[in-house]
Amino acid sequence: MTSATHTTLFPQVPDSADAVLAGLDPEQREVATALHGPVCVLAGAGTGKTRAITHRIAYGVRAGILQPSSVLAVTFTNRAAGEMRGRLRQLGASGVQARTFHSAALRQLQFFWPRAVGGSLPRIVDRKIKLVADAAAACRIRLDRNELRDLTSEIEWSKVTQTVPSDYAAAAAKSGRLVPRDPAEIAQLYAAYEDLKRDRAVIDFEDVLLLAVGILQDRHDIAEQVRTQYQHFVVDEYQDVSPLQQRLLELWLGERDSLCVVGDASQTIYSFTGATPDHLLNFRTRHPGATVVKLVRDYRSTPQVVHLANGLLSQARGRAADHRLELISQRDPGTEPVYTEYADEPAEAEGAARRIRALLADGVPASEIAVLFRTNSQSEIYEQALADAGVPYQLRGAERFFERTEVREAGAALRGAARFGGNDALLDDVVDLPSQVRAVLSTKGWTHQPPAGSGAVRDRWESLAALVRLAEDFARAKPEATLADLVAELDERANAQHAPTVEGVTLASLHAAKGLEWDAVFLVGLAEGMMPITYAKTDEQIEEERRLLYVGVTRARTHLSLSWALSRSPGGRPNRRPSRFLDGLRPGSGAGAAGRAAGGGPGGVERGSAGGPATAVGRVQRKNRAPARCRVCGRTLTDAGELKLMRCEDCPSDMDEGLYERLREWRAVQAKQLGQPAYCVFTDKTLIAIAEAVPDDEGELARIPGVGVRKFHRFGAEVLAICAGQDGVRGAGDE
Repeated sequence: MTSATHTTLFPQVPDSADAVLAGLDPEQREVATALHGPVCVLAGAGTGKTRAITHRIAYGVRAGILQPSSVLAVTFTNRAAGEMRGRLRQLGASGVQARTFHSAALRQLQFFWPRAVGGSLPRIVDRKIKLVADAAAACRIRLDRNELRDLTSEIEWSKVTQTVPSDYAAAAAKSGRLVPRDPAEIAQLYAAYEDLKRDRAVIDFEDVLLLAVGILQDRHDIAEQVRTQYQHFVVDEYQDVSPLQQRLLELWLGERDSLCVVGDASQTIYSFTGATPDHLLNFRTRHPGATVVKLVRDYRSTPQVVHLANGLLSQARGRAADHRLELISQRDPGTEPVYTEYADEPAEAEGAARRIRALLADGVPASEIAVLFRTNSQSEIYEQALADAGVPYQLRGAERFFERTEVREAGAALRGAARFGGNDALLDDVVDLPSQVRAVLSTKGWTHQPPAGSGAVRDRWESLAALVRLAEDFARAKPEATLADLVAELDERANAQHAPTVEGVTLASLHAAKGLEWDAVFLVGLAEGMMPITYAKTDEQIEEERRLLYVGVTRARTHLSLSWALSRSPGGRPNRRPSRFLDGLRPGSGAGAAGRAAGGGPGGVERGSAGGPATAVGRVQRKNRAPARCRVCGRTLTDAGELKLMRCEDCPSDMDEGLYERLREWRAVQAKQLGQPAYCVFTDKTLIAIAEAVPDDEGELARIPGVGVRKFHRFGAEVLAICAGQDGVRGAGDE
């Protein structure tokens, strides 16, 4: 039996309840026929979860077990709710309510408000940012547009997590949030915002849920009326439920258990908005008698894509990873995922454009191709590469690069500087073009170092930084170029990309790609610092980044390309490395965590067990198969260089610099005598690790990653002698 990904536009309505079940696989059929008691569906990517739950509702309605008006199906986007209503209609189950949480709550609030409170429901503000600005002014807090966006997001997070202003600072600290300003200041602004709403008799989007919860909690008669109306509930994407949405769901249910939830903890990528998979993972605890069905037959992706997705999750850690689903592809074999390393970002973008042109020539529709990246600031170089290649594209979930407010403002500032720069003191001390651009954009928020954390301020900085990089590349290509020449180049690029939107290749962030799928997917920019993103510091944040990449991988049906660049611009220092998430998965990267997950280990791990120093090396390496943690901050380490140091790159070093220099001098002698590069003796990272540890016996030296059995026997005595401060250490040629 198969579950088709693509369906005809106007399918024939099944002529009976049993006909609704036709074509479902065994697990989907279990979902469809489990109509009593709590049901939890753990559904992997591409396994037909929407098909399963819509057929469940339709089967119950067509069999006379469920009344259409008594069923409420809730999800998270209007698009998903609309799709669910469409499928139910095609299955002959019209009359079922399929809505978002907010839509369902608003409908109830509008109906019951006159009775519960009196009068009409207060006006809902379309955009709360103006109110936040007014609240900031009342608090005498100066905020720019991007800070306003970030603080608005903090207020939204507080409300969906049911955090009041007085508890904000403690709640933010407990959750490990990277806050955009002082927590006490945010709490003050939050309180002022709530007061302002009350004074103006308006409510916001989150208030819709909060007020619905308040009425249902306080008015038992209204709660009973709602429960009489809706007796059966279905919740899609349950891993994304916030504490506030969960509370509303509990009030809808009352003491009943006619609930079916569907989700996948491995696709939790919105925790920064208050979403948590805990409700999904704790479902069996709250409902001990629940029916649990796992959907693992993947109808979307080829075995090659599914194998990579499974491998990616096999390295995951944490509670969500403990409940990961092993997908089984139901499709015929396809092509292997393509891994490509490029010298620089422009080459990566041009390479993706070339491969896309080849796919188009092979008959793959442009609308079935997507380029997915971690942040919206990465879009510009792909917009340009596709435009240069004559490939139509559409940007999803974000403004085009040159239409962004900060980019337009920056362009205006550069244009003014080009025209009147001779009278601008800002440019008096700068000569070269990149320095001029940095000076001008510094007035718009660009700084040499990026701001901490994520959010609107970081997004703005990334856009301005992209302009700085473009200026650097432009000056490198045209050394005599002036600021006016750069402005003309920017105008040409903007004009080329302001053409009417056409059906074309999709450019989207990984977050915006959730819930979508394409025949061919290009995952780009998969280098450390971007995937995972540089501000993901904690183990939980790192694991969410891994899940985000997993979502990207599982968007592909047939063709999957993964790429990264060693440097930012042509001729730049190639100091980047591929994402740690690809270790053990991409060719040539070793067994990595994927091998460990399968129970295997490096061939040499257990061979050093005959005694002596080799025993120490073997024993330590076997022990280190558990996750290694930074000895300074405690973060889990996965980068090879950091594993050698046993600390994060940016954590403070306690290295003995004199010892490090002596070790470097000794290494140079060794390398010369052996006729090999210095790194063949010990790498810089290993020397740093030795100079930080200053081992005084064989066991301590053997514990340092990078000191293998062979090098221990060959160089161990000399290294320990240098660490002990002894002079006259002999070279390799003295043996």
